[in-house]
Amino acid sequence: MKFDIEVLLKGSDDVVVETVSYEASEASAWTDDDVGEVLRLALRRFYKAQNPDGDERAVSLRGLSWIVTPVKGGVAIAIEIQSGAVVAGPFDAEADLLTQAIGRVIGAATSSGSLVH
Repeated sequence: MKFDIEVLLKGSDDVVVETVSYEASEASAWTDDDVGEVLRLALRRFYKAQNPDGDERAVSLRGLSWIVTPVKGGVAIAIEIQSGAVVAGPFDAEADLLTQAIGRVIGAATSSGSLVH
């Protein structure tokens, strides 16, 4: 499947849009592993827009704010982090089910790592 990832860096008015391919079933049949990989794809594109000449690095699913929002053609995943925002989609999926899956994926990532308070 193909979907767009839009990146807006803090302090910029330009949105970087990239169409990516993900080898998985349609979004309505995603597993939590699929959801986690889509989140990582979006955050990797964000990092690449922020560091065009940088090497790829590991992505953490902690410390971000997100929402599943209705858009033309389905729903999108919008992620806000300190240095900007990234939106992935549209996906043909139930907003509530995708929201629950993202919650589980981020919850698992948070509980598997150490937290600093």
